[in-house]
This record gives sequence, structure tokens and C-alpha cells, in this order.
Amino acid sequence: MSELVRPASAIDGVRYGAIGRAVDERGAFRELWRASAATRADAVASTDSPDRQAPYVQANLSTSALGVLRGLHLHRRQDDHWLVTRGRAFVALVDVRPMLADPTASPVVETRELVEDGWVDIPMGVAHGFLAMEPMDLVYFVTNEYDGTDELGFTWDDPLAAVPWPDLPGGLILSGRDRTNPSLADLVAELRASARA
Repeated sequence: MSELVRPASAIDGVRYGAIGRAVDERGAFRELWRASAATRADAVASTDSPDRQAPYVQANLSTSALGVLRGLHLHRRQDDHWLVTRGRAFVALVDVRPMLADPTASPVVETRELVEDGWVDIPMGVAHGFLAMEPMDLVYFVTNEYDGTDELGFTWDDPLAAVPWPDLPGGLILSGRDRTNPSLADLVAELRASARA
């Protein structure tokens, strides 16, 4: 199956694409992921060897109702591969890596809409979140098993990131965690302090 072409990202290590779908009178078949399709040349080195793709070790399925906003989450030790298998998502990515290297730098923010069969690769150090524009399912593969120690984030409406979230009738639905995350500036200060320790 051929992959659909998507515009390049302005954020290093982020790639967008779409999976193919074979459809006939019996139904449909979709190949969700193939190791040989993941090329390290297109991504920021996130392992000990820059020419080696970190293996995905866990896959998850997130189901969201219309108006659910998840994010903005950040990982220091995990790459993500997101695939929308049903519905439509407004995806926000915030590259905080420049801010970690230079306290005067601004974050790089990018938003895209992902529809069914669309995917995005998200390297560690890039905060991510999505808003369900309709009921949706998101399959995501990660390069670290969940243990809770790498679950960072900042508030979804932080003015420094200024993500242009769409307005939806009925408002947004957020988790307690996402309502109480720290500011982006506080998170970056904490990460910079822990790197010096």
C-alpha cells in the first residue's frame, strides 16, 4: 500500500503521513505500522546511535469524545507515533528543546489536523496534545513502557506557547492533570535545574 504524502514539519524530528487502505466488498484492511518504514534519517537522534530507530515497546488506544483535549504532555525518554484510526483531531506540537538550550529562546509551535488514517511521529522533547474535533480513536506507539516517571506537561492554554485551539460548541473536556499542569516557563525551569543537578 502506498503512503500518502503530507507537508513537511517545521519541527526537527516530526514527520507526518497517512497509511493506505485497501477496500473491497468484504471491508477494509489497514497496515498500522511497519518497522522498515521508520527511517532514522528523518528524525532527531533519540537513542545512543543516531542511525538507529528506537524500537516501539508499547501500543495504546485512546478513545475520546467530541471536545476532549489531552495535553500538553512532554517526555524526556520517549518517542511517540500517533495514528488516528477513527475521527478527526486538532494536533498541537510545541518544541521546547530550544528553550532548554537557551533560556531566551521561544518554543516552536505547530498545529495540524489529522483525519482518519493520518499519523505523526513525535520525538522526545516535543510537547504534544490534541483536541477531538469529533469522536475519535488514536492508536499510539511509544519507545518506553509506561512507568509514570516521564509524564511531564504544561498547561494547555499557556500564553507562551499560545496554541490556537479551535472553539467547539459545548466547551472543552480536560482531565484533572491537564487542568493543573504548571506553566511552560515553570516546566522549562524545572527541566533546566534537573539537567544541572
